[in-house]
Amino acid sequence: MEKIKLALVDDDYLIVTLLKSFFNQDQSTQVVYDTTDGYQLFNYLEEKNTEPIDILLLDLKMKTIDGLEVLKHVKTNHPELKVVVVSSHYQDNSIGFMTKEGVAGFLPKGMSPFELLDIVKQVHKNGFYLNKDQMEILREQISSKVSKPMIDEVELLTEREIEIIKLLCQQKTAKEIGEHLFITQRTVEGHKNNLFTKIGVRNVAGLIVYALQKHIVTLEELSLN
Repeated sequence: MEKIKLALVDDDYLIVTLLKSFFNQDQSTQVVYDTTDGYQLFNYLEEKNTEPIDILLLDLKMKTIDGLEVLKHVKTNHPELKVVVVSSHYQDNSIGFMTKEGVAGFLPKGMSPFELLDIVKQVHKNGFYLNKDQMEILREQISSKVSKPMIDEVELLTEREIEIIKLLCQQKTAKEIGEHLFITQRTVEGHKNNLFTKIGVRNVAGLIVYALQKHIVTLEELSLN
């Protein structure tokens, strides 16, 4: 089984050391890079022949550069890299902002490493993590700031694209969607990337927010752990 490749960026050296040891003991994960300085991460990402990263676990408040700047740089220059923010500055009212910025998950520090490991696996499989409480909060934030959409905006999407959005909201992988719709996994990935461009979002979590805004799915129809 191919391991999930992780990078850790947190200015607390103890946290980095403990998480690195924990993840490297698990058969499904491997920390390929860790640092207490976000600028060093930039250098690593630009170097050739470095180990690829699947998921970046990122702190927000750091000494040399804050996590939001790191996130902005990563999403601009390495949009394929999934970023999970784990911060002591976690706040419910920031979930919408962090989702809009393209994070694959936004988590509070203090959770057990086993829970974090499970979330890492979900992000690797589905491209995002939002639990039901977070989705409810996100829906409230959306409803308080976004007016009801015009129906013709949704009509810009094809029937196949709407099908794919609904299946992504059920946490189906590209392979599972392809099998369900009798198309190739590569075709599904193509549709997904086209949706990102057409809708103007950065990840699957953004597609879910859009689907809720446009009433393509309801919160009750979402399949979230």
